[in-house]
Amino acid sequence: MVFNHINGVVAEAQFSPCGRYRYRLTIDREDSTGDRSVSVIMQNPSVANSEVADRSVQFLENLIFNKDYDEFKGVKRIIVVNQFALIQTNDFEGVDDHIGIENDRHIENALNESDIVLIAWGAGNPYLERQQAINSMLTQHSGKRLLKTKKHPSRGSYKDFVEPLNI
Repeated sequence: MVFNHINGVVAEAQFSPCGRYRYRLTIDREDSTGDRSVSVIMQNPSVANSEVADRSVQFLENLIFNKDYDEFKGVKRIIVVNQFALIQTNDFEGVDDHIGIENDRHIENALNESDIVLIAWGAGNPYLERQQAINSMLTQHSGKRLLKTKKHPSRGSYKDFVEPLNI
């Protein structure tokens, strides 16, 4: 199912030359006077791009831009990256070649550009080796506010959805 981006945002997607991997989705709130940004690290991308969102991206846009979370006050930009950059909606396997050649560089760039990091793959992450690699990247970025979601954004509700992340 395809969802629209929320009103008042502009999105830009960066893909691999073959189009099979989405490395980054940047979403800017047009009317924001804030200057903060949040990097959201999810599992793997679905259909969201510059023109359309998916259920998870639309949920995150609402959560960060429209809900009254103190953690996200003053956020103008969301940078969505993923543990694995392979675009796949069903039967995801999470093997090494699903990571994408340029994915770690895009994750690092997103972390460098953000004030807040939100781990949004939910409570269960079966890809422990990849999770450890992401956690290692996070430890190199001290001073950032680290948060996690209690559930995957496609299954979330807005109440009490975010909590601190301790690595």
